[in-house]
Amino acid sequence: MSKVDLELKKAFAELQEKQIETSQKLRLADIQIENLKKNKQHAVFTEREISALSDSTKTYESVGRIFMATPIETVKNNLQKKQNVAEEKIKVLENNKAYLENSLKEATNSLRELVNQKKES
Repeated sequence: MSKVDLELKKAFAELQEKQIETSQKLRLADIQIENLKKNKQHAVFTEREISALSDSTKTYESVGRIFMATPIETVKNNLQKKQNVAEEKIKVLENNKAYLENSLKEATNSLRELVNQKKES
């Protein structure tokens, strides 16, 4: 009987450890997704405002600690690229979140099966 108890304790400890680790990873993914959404939204607003300007307007883009004169079309293209990169990263993070949630559910289900097997024994 003590062997069963030790096995169950070990399984519960592993599940609890995995649950804590997964919840931390999920929170981190949520934070990263929110930051990417904010960055994307900022790029959308900036692009919208720049689109309202005439083509002869001087535009500048930051490069490190300086600003360089950049054609307005280049600025628009860079903002589009920034939005696309943010969307791709968001998709990757959401897929990662789904994987983490599924692995946690599987671990929980396997623990339940173990408990049921021990009860039947």
